[in-house]
Amino acid sequence: MTSTLGRAIAGYPNRFDPGVLSELPEALRETIRRRGEVLGPGYTLIYREPVEFVSGHGAHLIDRDGHDYLDAYNNVPCVGHAHPHVAEAVSRQVATVNTNTRYVEESLVAYAERLLATFPDGLSRLSLACSGSEANDLAVRVAKFHTGGAGIIVTRWAYHGITSEVASFSPSLGVGSPLGPNVRLIDPPDPRLAPPGVALAEHMRGQVRGAIDDLERHGFRLAALITDGAYSSDGIFTDPAGYLKDVVEEVHAAGGVYIADEVQAGFARLGETMWGFSRHGVLPDIVTMGKPMGNGMPISGVVFRPGVSDEFGRNVRYFNTFGGSSIPVAAGAAVLDVFEEENVRQRVLENGTALRKGLEEITKDSAHVAEVRGSGLYVGVEIVEDRQASEPDRARAEDVINDLRDRRVLISGTGQAANVLKIRPPLAFTAADVTRFLETFAEVAKVRL
Repeated sequence: MTSTLGRAIAGYPNRFDPGVLSELPEALRETIRRRGEVLGPGYTLIYREPVEFVSGHGAHLIDRDGHDYLDAYNNVPCVGHAHPHVAEAVSRQVATVNTNTRYVEESLVAYAERLLATFPDGLSRLSLACSGSEANDLAVRVAKFHTGGAGIIVTRWAYHGITSEVASFSPSLGVGSPLGPNVRLIDPPDPRLAPPGVALAEHMRGQVRGAIDDLERHGFRLAALITDGAYSSDGIFTDPAGYLKDVVEEVHAAGGVYIADEVQAGFARLGETMWGFSRHGVLPDIVTMGKPMGNGMPISGVVFRPGVSDEFGRNVRYFNTFGGSSIPVAAGAAVLDVFEEENVRQRVLENGTALRKGLEEITKDSAHVAEVRGSGLYVGVEIVEDRQASEPDRARAEDVINDLRDRRVLISGTGQAANVLKIRPPLAFTAADVTRFLETFAEVAKVRL
């Protein structure tokens, strides 16, 4: 059947094509048809045959027919789907009270103290919002106020959110969402992009210096460099650690601030540390977090150095009715409980290492895998037409993704060419889950890789 993909979703990784709706099972087809008649613009389903889930636990999702799917994709339920401790905390708070930050609330103060204690000294102010987009929007507002500049530097295929401001520096949203004139793009930290004989740190610093020069040439003083610590939309680049020091030094020399977007890289996702930026030995000026902090409840956060944020607070009123309200704060506190009680970071480190080593072993002789990379429970597998030429192979990547889905294992794709397998499970992923994933992946690799 002819594809009916519009411009907005044609480049979206692993998207469902509505043109094949008639080929789906009747009940699924009817729900999708009804969905299309009532939902507004921009909604996208994934997988060639979309799937409906009715319950979940840990890193598992259960469909309407009772089939168990291994979730190796969803980062939002940070400590696992329907974690009983988080569910109980939210249920108890819903039945008690839900007020906002205009009222004194000891639980809010206690949560802020606990969360800030996970950050390095110097990052000691917390503002709460409802989404990563809102967090990044506030972060940039504060950066512009503090620096007096407007220039923003991001990586070439970055995604930071969907507000009007944040969409203007989220190039992965595609050609239908234009970048602002004050935005400049740099390479992600892919060592292969550095010229021969040039270290990655030197290459990245040169990229930033060039972006600053071009901004100034066009009348824009630098406000901020903002990077996702896992470079999730660029194709997942977490190593080598350490290059970021030179980059941040260059940003500060130009009067800008460094914003670490930890929506995806934070909360021990990368294993070694609680926060992705800590792997590089740098201290950001601003850190943003998203819904994983509440295991899927609408809570996000911005952490500041006081010297960056306090003057903004004295001059600009910021209030968010649901940001910092009682119910999402209860969820956030419960997530921190789980981290302490279950030693989540160590589990991520151990199981992430086993997952990555297993994938490397399965794909070591494949002509179609350029690289397995990542850290902790965030792994990318780059699929190419031929390992020597390294031309992206989106079609093959989507075949792998959908073959896994047919075997009830969920992943997705990423990167500008959508040819990098994105493996990013809830942090409840166990050793048994790793084994199931690798056994299923090996079956698909025999056919596709």
